[in-house]
Amino acid sequence: MKRDLDFTLYLVTDRRWLGERTLWEDVEEAILGGVTLVQLREKEVSSKEFLELAQRVKSVTDRHGVPLIVNDRIDIAFAVDADGVHVGPEDLSVPVARKLLGEGKIIGASAASLDEALSLQAQGADYLGVGAVYPTATKQGTEKVGLEDLRRIKSAVHIPVVAIGGINAENAVPVVETGVDGVAVVSAVMDQRDIREAARKLFSLVKGARR
Repeated sequence: MKRDLDFTLYLVTDRRWLGERTLWEDVEEAILGGVTLVQLREKEVSSKEFLELAQRVKSVTDRHGVPLIVNDRIDIAFAVDADGVHVGPEDLSVPVARKLLGEGKIIGASAASLDEALSLQAQGADYLGVGAVYPTATKQGTEKVGLEDLRRIKSAVHIPVVAIGGINAENAVPVVETGVDGVAVVSAVMDQRDIREAARKLFSLVKGARR
């Protein structure tokens, strides 16, 4: 059975900013600060390394009761019994991911337009990651999605919408005010000296903007 997800503060991992820390330590600090959902996204590692990372991170997310989504790698998600996968336009399609993982898992998908959002919803996506809202160094060449676009997409679909792309403590509030279900962040948490405090601040801003 699929878990109910809280999309308020959705952390997408990136090991580029680890320094002397481990990824699972950073993920735990982020969860302690308020992260409600974790996506393991690591493009530059071998399958063996990815599996080992996923096992370590899953032990942390399980301990805190936070769902784990794996980016792209359906095999890794299956191997560690993650809560689901997130697929982009260059990955396997939503229907194929569903066939491989089954009805009990979450399938998220990336959209950059209203047409894409409606198509992915029709294909059976459980939620949408929509962006990039602001310029981001994490993913070069992504299409910009403005706040009005976010508002239109959120109004047009009946599945949760998470905004992503360059979102941080300085610009998160107007994003949340479009009505989206949460914000996905990478460097705004992972690239901070005090990860727990960075997550706490963002979580508080997102919750406050909803009131």
